[in-house]
Amino acid sequence: MKTALSAVLLFFLALTVTEASAQISDINAAINKAGRQRMLSQRMAKAYFQIGQKIDVDRSRKVLDSSISTFDRQLVELKAYAPSPDIKDVYLALEKSWLAYKDVLVGAVPSPENGRKVLLISEEVLALAQQGTVLLEKKSGTATGHLVNISGRQRMLSQRMAKFYQAASWGIADERSAGNLDRARKDFSDALQELSSARSNTSQITDGLFLVKQQWMFFENALGQKSGADKRPQLVVATTSERILEEMEGVVDLYEKLPK
Repeated sequence: MKTALSAVLLFFLALTVTEASAQISDINAAINKAGRQRMLSQRMAKAYFQIGQKIDVDRSRKVLDSSISTFDRQLVELKAYAPSPDIKDVYLALEKSWLAYKDVLVGAVPSPENGRKVLLISEEVLALAQQGTVLLEKKSGTATGHLVNISGRQRMLSQRMAKFYQAASWGIADERSAGNLDRARKDFSDALQELSSARSNTSQITDGLFLVKQQWMFFENALGQKSGADKRPQLVVATTSERILEEMEGVVDLYEKLPK
């Protein structure tokens, strides 16, 4: 009886492992998830800074917790999918940086001192996540793969801009933060133009990009507001960055489903 039960348990365990390794169905899905890791690296820092400043705390905690969980899960999937040794090596390196990042994010109550560590490590995690995404796009070698990467990068830029804004409002920004924020704003605007002119855009993608452009006007205006003691500008940046992220997620998913 025990032997039979063990066999059944092993069977279901094997199914679970197989399903986990099959979460990424193709290269476009891999590029999408790899790009989402970039975004999450910035979103977690943004949420951490907001919690530290008591900005929309409940929602910011949910954003941080869900982002940590998603990053953990996708990292396992990307390591399992890695189609070449160099890509596998990137995700092994990312795993090490991620463990250090997560330790700072959840190890103590948010403080300016730890916030500076978060700002620093978030850049390291982003660099490795970017490297993995670029290698996967190169492996794809298709125009669709490029569009998934570029549109996915817009998600990251939305959170990156909010991250640097919230860091500045908390007084923990470093000497490069202002320049990085300006560069991210320009990169987002330029990529939005590139995506809008893509020949493979469907009517759904065009409609989705139109909604993103509308949200971008609100978001860019919010980024231009100086933070004050009432924290309303920080709250607006917190909420609009989530809205533009939501719209971009839909656009990336549409690009992922285009023919390869």
